[in-house]
Amino acid sequence: MSKDLGGAAFVGLIDLAAEEMGGKALACSDDFFAGMENMLKPGRGVFLPDEYTERGKWMDGWESRRKRGPGHDWCIVRLGVRGVVKAVDIDTNHFLGNHPPYASLEATRAPFDATVADLEAARWTEILGQSPLRPGSQNLFALSSLEAYTHLRLRIYPDGGVARFKVWGSADPDWDRTEIDEDTKPKLKDGEVDLASVRNGALALACSDSFFGPMNNLLAPGRSVNMGGGWETRRKRLPGHDWILVRLGAPGELGLIEIDTNHFKGNYPDRFALRGIHAPGAQITSLVPVGSYGGGDAAWTTVIDETKLSASTRHFFRDELVAKGPFTHLRLDVFPDGGVSRLRAWGRRS
Repeated sequence: MSKDLGGAAFVGLIDLAAEEMGGKALACSDDFFAGMENMLKPGRGVFLPDEYTERGKWMDGWESRRKRGPGHDWCIVRLGVRGVVKAVDIDTNHFLGNHPPYASLEATRAPFDATVADLEAARWTEILGQSPLRPGSQNLFALSSLEAYTHLRLRIYPDGGVARFKVWGSADPDWDRTEIDEDTKPKLKDGEVDLASVRNGALALACSDSFFGPMNNLLAPGRSVNMGGGWETRRKRLPGHDWILVRLGAPGELGLIEIDTNHFKGNYPDRFALRGIHAPGAQITSLVPVGSYGGGDAAWTTVIDETKLSASTRHFFRDELVAKGPFTHLRLDVFPDGGVSRLRAWGRRS
């Protein structure tokens, strides 16, 4: 969810395969020069001209050896969350004389803990036919699939290197297997799930500003590893305050709210307030504050009144909730500006 350092992205979608979402490269035919796990890292990859390993040039991506016989290389990736794939980016950044000329993509739906043997025996559907790739480029493909998948198999013809593999789509959460990070889970009541997690289908729709940190960082799994892993606005030099609009993964009644300012020490918001609304299918422009993108007249309900925040702290609120919903959207207001690493909205689906 962190910044993509100049790379093109599909707005309104999330990278289902990202390492920080829980995506994992499970197996490949060959990764002699560079490990398959590199494809799912953030950014577009870097190039170190004088860096070598015992096997050859160090490359920031997945790179197989030169194929001297029939066949082609492949890699199986487990998505961080089940989802509908809308587009992919097969990025060959820095792979110039060693990129694959063509690639194709297959998908399947399998249990989260499926073994490689299970997946090899599964029924796969081709969602991207064999397509040409450009060297040193983002190769973007829009897809028309409507089914939700859990695993993808990237095929490259015949061999070569891929710097990054990004799978843009929308989460299709399995509510019988809710995504909870055990190391960061607070004390919850029975049936409470994080309605504001991107893994559970939540999405940041709009914000006043995201100069230092993209807005969907706010909903990412786990705790941020540094200040760049959160949502951060620039310093406000005019009257007013910053805000972010979030569509919950499902309508629900709130029970526990977490505001985490992890790593934000001299730049956290002084105060925050949280508001909610039940507006299924509402247009974004009708939900943003008046004066923003035209601004609507939506009737927001205060969930938590304006409250002080502290530096680099996990703040939990249960008894302070003055309204619980059910809500479909939340709006986090920060006063006057600053950075918040995570918003969690634990509650029960309506």
